[in-house]
Amino acid sequence: SGAADDVALEIEVTSNRSDCLSHVGVAREVAAATGRTLVQPSIALPGRVGPGVASLTSVEVRDKACPVYTARVIQNVKVGPSPAWLVRALTALGLRSVNNVVDVTNFVLMELGQPLHAFDLNKLRGKKIIVRPATQGESFVAIDSTKHTLGPANLVIADETSPVAIAGVMGGLQSEVGFATTDVLLESALFDAMSVRRTSRALKLASDSSYRFERGLDPAGVERASVRAAQLIAELTGGVIAQGVIRVGAPVPEPLEVTLRVARCEQVLSLPLGGSAIVTLLDRLGLAPTLDTQADHGNGLITCTIPTHRLDLSREIDLIEEVGRLHGLDHVAVRESMPIVVRPPQPAIVARKLVAQTLVAHGFHETITHSFLSKAHGEPFLPKGALPLLIADDRRKAEPLLRPSLLPSLLRCVKSNHDVGNTGVKLFEVASVWWRQGGSIVERRVLSLVAEITGKQDEALREMRGAIDELFAALAGDALTTFAPTSHGIFTAAARVSLGAGDGQELGVMGILAPAALKTLEVRGGVVAAELLLAPLIERYPPQRLAGALPRFPGIERDLSVVVDEAVSWATIQNHVNATTPALMEELRFLGTYRGKPIATGRKSVSFRMIFRDETATLRHEQVDPQVSAIVQRLQSSVGAELRV
Repeated sequence: SGAADDVALEIEVTSNRSDCLSHVGVAREVAAATGRTLVQPSIALPGRVGPGVASLTSVEVRDKACPVYTARVIQNVKVGPSPAWLVRALTALGLRSVNNVVDVTNFVLMELGQPLHAFDLNKLRGKKIIVRPATQGESFVAIDSTKHTLGPANLVIADETSPVAIAGVMGGLQSEVGFATTDVLLESALFDAMSVRRTSRALKLASDSSYRFERGLDPAGVERASVRAAQLIAELTGGVIAQGVIRVGAPVPEPLEVTLRVARCEQVLSLPLGGSAIVTLLDRLGLAPTLDTQADHGNGLITCTIPTHRLDLSREIDLIEEVGRLHGLDHVAVRESMPIVVRPPQPAIVARKLVAQTLVAHGFHETITHSFLSKAHGEPFLPKGALPLLIADDRRKAEPLLRPSLLPSLLRCVKSNHDVGNTGVKLFEVASVWWRQGGSIVERRVLSLVAEITGKQDEALREMRGAIDELFAALAGDALTTFAPTSHGIFTAAARVSLGAGDGQELGVMGILAPAALKTLEVRGGVVAAELLLAPLIERYPPQRLAGALPRFPGIERDLSVVVDEAVSWATIQNHVNATTPALMEELRFLGTYRGKPIATGRKSVSFRMIFRDETATLRHEQVDPQVSAIVQRLQSSVGAELRV
């Protein structure tokens, strides 16, 4: 503190209350809380003015990240030490005094909350300001003498040739105001909060200005702070303010009007305040409330005009919060009991639990893994034609890729288990994956499964398919699940998994992971895996099941073994059997595949069972024989099958 009667307050301000990041802002809150009147600083330009500002400089804005930019010029300034009162004020705030011009910009920043910057006009090449994105590789030296390499993501304030400030963050060493400065260009502007935040984080360069720009500023405060700073600079340096101001960008927006229902306010706060009391509270906040006692079915409706500095007030509930805060939340009664309405669990929640229960029953363990991968681990798993989604964050330099698949994460878990001697690992995870496609970001919620192959590949594939079949049956009921052969870059053998017959809804892929994909993650051995869209299954829960009476008459089973080429899949055989539309066939089951003597090389024997039944009478063999013969003939003509006896 600089004087015996100074009082230092340390205040924690939430990110939505940028209007309180100044002395006037805090004073406004104190006045509202105590019912006192806010005394604003006296702001007015002196009567003596210089030539028109447009004849001395110009401003060009080339990027929408700067919605408003204003410039004033103060000529014939005498830069020197600041007066004692200003040095004392800045010292109390923990700021170092530089000179009377720079100190004024810091003082007004703390007083009104609007960041400002002063340039030495004669050091600006062309004596003009250009707000633009930096070019790739452009260099910049900040006031603190740190050197930075910029790119198009960084918005800069430049002269004709090079950057002189990083917009909203920090000025440059080249154009700083010093004791030799005679003409000052005073900047007061608005910059996009996200742009300032990205640049500040990327360059590891922060300031009191960037702290405020990142949280949003009062659009009406740009001109107020510019006038206040010009007034003080002229007063302390003896300079002459050029006539007028250069303003590029949008005008000050009209204040927003928000309505508040008196009954709703009382209901939310559980306080019978009454319309008049609510109006009194809102008036202390400067919201200019007006009460219509007849509106809202006679309960009363209050219309407020929101000042431009209150960026956090846009809805009725915001006004209700203000009423409760100002009236005192300690007045809200605390109930000793809380009524609870018992409702059935949401189907989506039950379905998600059922996924875990079903897969755990099949020996899988659920995992939760990180969403980031290295490029080497993630890019091989990108869908065809997709681009990786990378984040620009120095904290994730080694793993900047948002994963396009859960499989790499699960495979890393497999490797970790191998490293400590665990084998036969079976894992699953439900999470989101991301990539870029056609200029937009794609996000999918998927279920991924991996199982280490400890025996034959066929058996591992069959176990994975069985788990998926049971999962689909639990979530989608009697909907048919189909597995059709497909090609996929990360699988040596893969099947397209669909829900429904024929061209059903494709949900994902299942198969044996290629050695190259496993080598990328340093996984030894073989792994069978699947990755499926989860939402279509969750949407079908609870399943609609068909029920009927138990059969009254016995059925007939016929087993067939047909020898076909190695390339002929079970799905192909299944489709041809169903295509003959056997009227009495109730079920078709796959039994197994045999390779070896006496079957020729390149051929295999596929065995399956057909169950026939007549719902109205006992079925006779002579009724089934023509249907079986039709199936055999169809397989012979379509896939070159030979009946094995």
